[in-house]
Amino acid sequence: MSSGVATSAESPTRRAVSTARRVVVKVGSSSLTTAEGGLNEERLTALVATLARRVAAGSQVVLVSSGAIAAGIAPLGLERRPVDLATQQAAASVGQQALAHAYAATFARFGLTVGQVLLTADDVVRRSHYRNAHRTLQRLLNLGAIPVVNENDTVATAEIRFGDNDRLAALAAHLVGADALVLLSDVDALYDGDPRDGRASAVREVSSAEDLEEVAVGGAGSSGLGTGGMASKVQAARVACSAGVPVLLTSADLADSALGDADVGTVFATTGPRLSARRFWLAHAAGASGRLHLDEGAVSAVISRRRSLLAAGITGVEGAFAGGDVVELVGPSGRAVARGVVAYDAAELPDLIGRSSHELPVEQRREVVHADDLAPTH
Repeated sequence: MSSGVATSAESPTRRAVSTARRVVVKVGSSSLTTAEGGLNEERLTALVATLARRVAAGSQVVLVSSGAIAAGIAPLGLERRPVDLATQQAAASVGQQALAHAYAATFARFGLTVGQVLLTADDVVRRSHYRNAHRTLQRLLNLGAIPVVNENDTVATAEIRFGDNDRLAALAAHLVGADALVLLSDVDALYDGDPRDGRASAVREVSSAEDLEEVAVGGAGSSGLGTGGMASKVQAARVACSAGVPVLLTSADLADSALGDADVGTVFATTGPRLSARRFWLAHAAGASGRLHLDEGAVSAVISRRRSLLAAGITGVEGAFAGGDVVELVGPSGRAVARGVVAYDAAELPDLIGRSSHELPVEQRREVVHADDLAPTH
């Protein structure tokens, strides 16, 4: 990792963020709301002004905004962020309305139109929903509008939640074909320890997983208003970078610089090529209905040589899935190495696994998971 602040001219990653034509910006609850609940209009206005300047400079912007639940706390007379799902949903229904109105009115001052896009995890787990979300976001951008994306907290249940908007932002960045992702929170950079103890140093650039080996990342933010923390932001950055999208992480107070010369915070360099929408969906968005356990030879074939998975390399089957479902492919160590669309029902596989193709009936000699339907997850 680098030691000193790299300027956008010195760092290809910072330069990529500063010149990105299409950028996704995620802002956390603590950057938009007061400690008591309710919107902080001054902070929201400052953020919108910064985004408007980036649009005026020629970029397209997608805003992933937290804050709906937090914005509903004060209007409902609640003393703190609710912990039960029903009250969270009630707060979101009030707060989301306030948030959407504030964004629409504030962007309008700069002659910009916004479109609200509320998503649940189901909208990216289900392939047809994923395609619909993609089309909607692309059309909004092509029409010159700014999509404002948030998790649909009003209807989301524990089983279908993203968990935090950092992951949603990483998924949205690929969904819209973004050139960069900017994560804004209440911390100015990633640190190699707790920044509150005065001894930690900022990590200015992350170019590989090895750069994070000695970095301790914490849980939720200190304000108590959000659900994400530094760990979720680092994980979101990894997801985006693995699919070819560079990331900048800094505080909302530094948004001007983050969306200007990108000479602040921590940047994460891309670690993989830009994935097709289908492969990204398989690797990061799709829900897995079961698991196939592979021997070492099969792992090497599907990961290193990009081959299809055959029955001979499978050692075990878990779950109740049908042909066409997404399953995890697991190596001998128990770690998932890929995801793919399985061609057989779970009930069909026990009689096939471990057998070479020539040992199987002609109608069962097809691939268990075709190479075109596989995506590595590491």
